[in-house]
Formats: sequence, C-alpha cells, structure tokens
Amino acid sequence: MTSAPEKRDIRQLSLDDIKAFFEAEGEKAFRAKQVYEWLWKKSAKDFDQMTNISLKMREKLKEHFLFKLIKVDQMQRSTDGTIKNAVKLHDNLVVESVLIPTESRITACISSQVGCSLDCNFCATARLKRMRNLNPDEIYDQVVAIKEQGDLYFERPLTNIVYMGMGEPLLNYKNVLASIDKITSPEGLGMSPRRVTLSTVGIPKMIKQLADDEVRFNLAVSLHSAIDESRSRMMPINEKSNLAELAESLQYWHSKTNRKVTFEYVVWRGINDDEKHAKALAKYCGRVASKVNIIEYNPIDDGEFQQAAPESLDMYKRILEAKGIIVNVRRSRGKDIDAACGQLANKS
Repeated sequence: MTSAPEKRDIRQLSLDDIKAFFEAEGEKAFRAKQVYEWLWKKSAKDFDQMTNISLKMREKLKEHFLFKLIKVDQMQRSTDGTIKNAVKLHDNLVVESVLIPTESRITACISSQVGCSLDCNFCATARLKRMRNLNPDEIYDQVVAIKEQGDLYFERPLTNIVYMGMGEPLLNYKNVLASIDKITSPEGLGMSPRRVTLSTVGIPKMIKQLADDEVRFNLAVSLHSAIDESRSRMMPINEKSNLAELAESLQYWHSKTNRKVTFEYVVWRGINDDEKHAKALAKYCGRVASKVNIIEYNPIDDGEFQQAAPESLDMYKRILEAKGIIVNVRRSRGKDIDAACGQLANKS
C-alpha cells in the first residue's frame, strides 16, 4: 500500500512552482496565478476560499499542500489603544507583534526571529535564546493579523510597518526581504515601500548589501550612543563593528539610495543623559545624512538601565536642532502591557 505524499507548505512555493504543479495536473497555467493571488493579495487562509478555482482542483490542492498559518494565541490591549499579540507559529514557538495606533496612523511592529542572538543589555528580547528565523509567510501573516485588527477595532487601514519586534532583521536577510516583497508588490498587499521601515542594530556589511540590492524601504539604526566606549557597554556588537565602520556603511547607503537613515536613540539616566553624549550624537549626525528619534525608555527590571528625566530628552532635542538636525521625541505606548520598545519577551 502506497502512503499519501507528504504535504508541502503552499506558501513556500514560487509562482513558477505552482504553475509546474498545475501543468502536471493537466490544468491551465493561468490557474497558478489565480492561486498565487489568493495566497498573497487576498491573504487566503484555506483552499475553500479560492472560489474561482474548481471544487475538484481545490480538493487536489488539499491533497498535496497545506497552510502553516500563525495564530494570535493571546491579545492584550493597552489603556492607550496599543494591542500586543502573542503569535503562535506552526511549531508552537511564540513571537510577539504590536499594533500601535495614533490619530493619523496604524502601525504594525513585527518580529523577524524567534528570540534574538544579540546581547543588547537594555532589551528584554535579547535575554531570549534565538530559536530560529521566521519564514516570509510568518512575517507576512503578522502584518495581515494587525491589518485585520486595525479594521476591526479602529475601522482604519494599516498605514505603516516597522521591523522593530523580536530579532535582528539583517540576520534573517533573505526571508525579511522576501516578506517585504510580498507586502509591497502589486501581486501582494500592495503597500508602498516608503511605509516600511527596517530597524537594525547596525551591521555594516548587510547595510551595504541593502544598498546594493536597491531596496526602496526605509532604514533605521538603533544607535543609543555616538561614543564607542558607551555604545559597546550597551551593545556588544559595537566591539565587532564600531561607529566609524557603521558611519562608512551608512554613507554608502545614502550614496546609493539618496535617503537618510533614522537613528533610534534611547536616553538612560546616568548613562548617556549628559551634554557630552548629546554633542557626540550631533557630531555623528554631521557625518551621516540622518534624522533622530529620541525614545523614552521602558524599564524591563530595576537594573542599571532606567528612564532619563524629561529634561534630558529636551536637552538632546535642543542641541540637535541647533545643528539643523531633524529630531522627534517619541513617547512610548503600550507600556502597561509590556508592548513598548525593548519590552517584547513573550510575557503574558
């Protein structure tokens, strides 16, 4: 007795792969494009939704393929409207994503890895062991889930996507770029690449690769200090790729894309909340075409990294603006449900 063929994940197939399947079944190749549209443009969750495919062919698809869908296992809502999702993957691993509402935007903050392999001392996610990279469909599904929540709870469309959740996107380069393609292409969700921001700790080699690949989305770098000694204390990766190397890669990025980088910069009490650090940041911004988001810190414990006084954030803003640097001070959202920047750690 022959056993049934092992089912493949339909969303791991390219359009050409699906065409080959239909042709082998004696079906017209254009059917593959219809299926592909259901997968990525209409975000179908099962084959029965594909109503322009014959019932017989849908049954054939079920025999050979399956969907490895994510599941929003737990949803928490903040008093400020922020929603945090605990997202269960097909292998029961969990990542987190966040819907961030403002008056003008609905932003999806999504994860690219289960855990993180970096050791940033101020970040809760960094305390988790990196289990694996997310596949393109698992990243895409987080976006779709938040898009649906925006429609349901706010009656507004998703406007922005930030790869600022769990993991380092540039250490999952191929899958992250494939997911952005599915989100931004006309054959997918059709969002503008200018509405997508990839946030990285700053890996010079991979930043140059982004530039060479002529990506059209935005780039943000978690900087937090423009003094090597201070940054290495917070972010050990700085010992491998220091600020000079990072600046050189970002100059290359700007020369290829003609777009500024955004520096994400958290200010901590007693660590980088003085004028020396603010002036060093202003000087660094003079080397790199950039703008700055000053971010209010969200404590993860009672350790050394604690929120700076509001006056320190104002001091940074004053010094940067005096040098003609665009700067925004970002107040955190979702702190009461551990959904704010640096707090994602699979806590329920």
